[in-house]
Amino acid sequence: MKKDIDILTIPQAATYCSVTRMTMWRWVKAGEIKVSVTAGGHHRILKEDLKAFLREKGMGLIADKHFPPNRILIVDDDPLVLQSLTILFSKNGYETETASDGFETGVKITQFNPDIMILDLVMPRMDGFEVCRFLKNNPEISHIKVLILTGYNTIENKEEAIRAGADAFMAKPVSNKALIQKTKDLLKDSRKGKRTVK
Repeated sequence: MKKDIDILTIPQAATYCSVTRMTMWRWVKAGEIKVSVTAGGHHRILKEDLKAFLREKGMGLIADKHFPPNRILIVDDDPLVLQSLTILFSKNGYETETASDGFETGVKITQFNPDIMILDLVMPRMDGFEVCRFLKNNPEISHIKVLILTGYNTIENKEEAIRAGADAFMAKPVSNKALIQKTKDLLKDSRKGKRTVK
């Protein structure tokens, strides 16, 4: 049985951080890093929580060495949206790339190999529905999560996005906090093999 590589023991977490087990225990007992306790009393740390802890403590280089940043492809025909989302996700530790239409998106998918795509619906030449269908009908890239982010928040658009294979649907304007949280949730779901549209 394959061991869950997203969960670390205290000694494993200490090795990742290049510190002693005692130092890691001090951080845990001080509540500086999130831990879970198994039924048998063993402490476990999620890799995502360890990565966030390292970044908060100014150890971003160590975090990047052990945990390569998730890649996000931002697709929107509005340059201001592309710029603001790039800044937001970069500040939160993601590697970003942008595309301004559906055709450019196809090229960027193969070059950049994103983990998740933030996708606008209304774009020139190929709309977001078509992009989503193309991606989800291609077995080689269908694992990429698709978060629809649109200014056209209608029931019809949401239903069409679900039929096209979107993993999540959010309406503009959206708070930065909500967008980052939804992105984190989708990336966690991708590691568990889930697909839920909300």
